[in-house]
Parts: sequence; C-alpha cells; structure tokens
Amino acid sequence: MIGNDIIDLSLAKTASNWQRKGFLEKQFTANEQQLVLEAPNSFVMVWRLWSMKEAAYKIYTQQHIVRFFAPKKFECKLRSAKEGVVCFKGQKFYTSSLINQHYIFTKASLEKEISSYSEMAPPHEIDNMIKKKLKELTTLSVSGIEQKKSKNGAPNYYHNETPLTRSCSISHHGNYGAFSFVQA
Repeated sequence: MIGNDIIDLSLAKTASNWQRKGFLEKQFTANEQQLVLEAPNSFVMVWRLWSMKEAAYKIYTQQHIVRFFAPKKFECKLRSAKEGVVCFKGQKFYTSSLINQHYIFTKASLEKEISSYSEMAPPHEIDNMIKKKLKELTTLSVSGIEQKKSKNGAPNYYHNETPLTRSCSISHHGNYGAFSFVQA
C-alpha cells in the first residue's frame, strides 16, 4: 500500500497560522512539538510532519474503510533529513519526504522498500499523467484506462475491469499535485 501528500509552502504560509495558540498541541505529540521548536526552520518542520501524517493516514484508510480526524494519534519519528516513520495503532508507515522551496512531498508505505511510481503534476493533469504512465508501463491504450474509486474513495486504475494499480494515492494543494501508485 502507498499513500502520499503534498504541501504548497506558499499557500501554507498565507492560509494557515500554525503559530496560533493551541495549534501545535492539538495536532502534534509532545515529541513532535519538540522537533518543531528545535528545528532550524520550524515552519518547514510543521508541514513535513503534517505531510507524513497525511500520507500514513491515506494508507490506513485504504486498509480500513473508515475516515476520521486524529492527527495527534499518528506519531512521527525522523530517521534522516528525508526518511521517517509514522506509528499508528501498532503499525509502522515508512516515509520519504522531498522538500524544496516550493513544496513538501511525502510518500509513505508499509514496507521500507517498495516498488512504486511517483510524479509531480499540475493538479488538473494528474489523472491524465497517471494514465500515460500506466500506458508506458503496460503498452495498453490510454482510452481503455479508467479510474474507479473504492468504497472509501481511494482511487485505483483499471483496463477493462482488470486492475492496473494495487494501491494509488493522489494529492494536491495549491499549485502542486502528485501521484503515487503500486502497479498491480
């Protein structure tokens, strides 16, 4: 299984006040709050942790057809400048984050190493780009590839009812979009 999340840092700066009273306490564990306070760039750390939690949440909701809001229950631990682990209900979700001046993109999986495909895309082009990537990987016609959503709203791609993706995650925020999938 795979999950992802992307944060448009310009939009996050203007649309969310993470420094308001109570924000950190409601969203992050004590250890995570300490990471934020000690980080050279607290703003980036807040959104890296948030994107890790969101990517892990997307996997969990694919496994268990349930939606809920409990970010503080997903606990992040950093392994390096890119790698991390999110723990929730005894499960570990392994994350890798790409951070630049424009966005933070995090991909999560249940395994430390997983064969998957991820790309950045303008939000309105994601579906077409996934279909083009699947065409490239399978040599099937793009016109026969379609997205179907599971009971919990998770996307997957099919060709004539044959699954092409085993797990798929799509994210968009502001000017940025991304997709990740595991081929069936």
